[in-house]
Amino acid sequence: MGTDSSADYVIVGAGSAGCVLANRLTEDPSVRVVVLEAGGADRSPNIKIPAAFAEQFHTKLDWDYFTEPEPHVDDRRLYLPRGKSLGGSSSMNAMLYVRGRPLDYDLWEEQGADGWSWEGLRPYFLKAENDERGASEHHGIGGPVNIQDQRSPRHVNADFIKAAEACGIPRSADYNSPEQDGVGMFQTFQKNGRRWSCADAYLRPAMKRDNLEVITHAEVQRLELSGKRVTGVLYKRKGKDRVARAGREVILSAGAFNSPQILMLSGIGPSRDLQQVDVPIAHELRGVGRNLQDHPFLTMMWEMSDTHSLYKADAPKNLAEWLLRRSGPLSSTVAESVAFVRTRPGLPAADIQFHVGAAYFEKHGQEEYDGHCFVIAPTLLTAKSRGWVKLRSANASDKPRILTNTLEHPDDVRSMIAGMRLAQKIAGTDPLKRKVIKALKPGDDLETDEDYHAHLRSRVELIYHPVGTCRIGKDDDAVVDPELRVHGLEGLRVCDASVFPVIPGGNTNAPVIAVAERAADLIKSRILG
Repeated sequence: MGTDSSADYVIVGAGSAGCVLANRLTEDPSVRVVVLEAGGADRSPNIKIPAAFAEQFHTKLDWDYFTEPEPHVDDRRLYLPRGKSLGGSSSMNAMLYVRGRPLDYDLWEEQGADGWSWEGLRPYFLKAENDERGASEHHGIGGPVNIQDQRSPRHVNADFIKAAEACGIPRSADYNSPEQDGVGMFQTFQKNGRRWSCADAYLRPAMKRDNLEVITHAEVQRLELSGKRVTGVLYKRKGKDRVARAGREVILSAGAFNSPQILMLSGIGPSRDLQQVDVPIAHELRGVGRNLQDHPFLTMMWEMSDTHSLYKADAPKNLAEWLLRRSGPLSSTVAESVAFVRTRPGLPAADIQFHVGAAYFEKHGQEEYDGHCFVIAPTLLTAKSRGWVKLRSANASDKPRILTNTLEHPDDVRSMIAGMRLAQKIAGTDPLKRKVIKALKPGDDLETDEDYHAHLRSRVELIYHPVGTCRIGKDDDAVVDPELRVHGLEGLRVCDASVFPVIPGGNTNAPVIAVAERAADLIKSRILG
């Protein structure tokens, strides 16, 4: 086996975190970095056109994962899309810019993630950001991540906001300020009406530097260990076995499913699980793959009389408008307005987030409806259910086994049912009510909590925010320390959503970027030290 490349740092994964790290570490021309990405280029129009994100699902741009049969949602296997190209899931997501709440990160620190409080992370949200609204107390300008208001929102969003206010939900001028609660419009990871992924923001500028090498179609097999030190990454490319050696560190940025999978393929993880798939144990670390969290959501849809919708958004005239002016339906993120609500008294923060748009969105966009619709999707922010990631076999090409235990905890069910009832109340309130032709899913036939629970079990999905499977901490179940170094090993860090101890209250791309920005500073301080 020949050495394909060598560098100071080998980063596994060109997703959001990997792109940030590749850029920030190569700012020092004396530091050489290699990035290994399993996918290919990010040139597909379905990446660049905002409203086309779901067209990537179940294609070569998607890892196309599913859970095991989930015991609390009628034994259904839930779909888990993950981006497989430069930019990773930032090239596939719905581009919604949400930071979460200060208490989310303060909770991380309370659980042993020293330095990862809101005050520790806030400067990195600002550093990353170029908010087109301008600089303010809570927002930055000049950073790589372009944040833009939507260019062509559908009219029904204004009706939703007014109806929500009539139901007692306050108007929010900025849900990314420390006070998240309220209703308003999403800001987006866009520039000039097209997706602005982390490949656009961080990786592409860095690829002009001589000290960065990006290797696509690199299928990682396992880590190379010498005793308790990780020295490189073994991977396949075009059918050939190769190795990328790291003089200083390997950094896993492969995401909440693939980072623990790579650790376990390397013999790093819970010994009992590794023995079951005949992987030799190199380093016992029982927390690898545990603590999996995601945000369950349910799309609730109504047919409406308002024709200003995303129905037939891909019509030739709309494509022409997007190509010429970067506006119109194809500039939409589908979910355009948002509300963060507390469904019962005594909660420290919102437990439900509404994703709202002028579309029919069922089965992750695979099912269509012949007519104009709007959707209100209650999304559980504070899931108490926990799942896991395990190996299916010792073969790196086999997809991991994943179980989320969605809706296992009764509090999760309680919040989701309250969110469903509130969504129906808002849809039944003027001015939104005046546009409703009929309720589609669910219909008007749900009455008791058990009716709602049965409907929820039959249709709930996950909204693409997996975290937590290599969490930061100092206890025996933690995988990385507060500097993201894997416990008990040298030369290995993890930096991606898998290190989150607890899922933030909102969409997860912005938090991943902030975590990677801070991680880059931690690593660079070691270089300088």
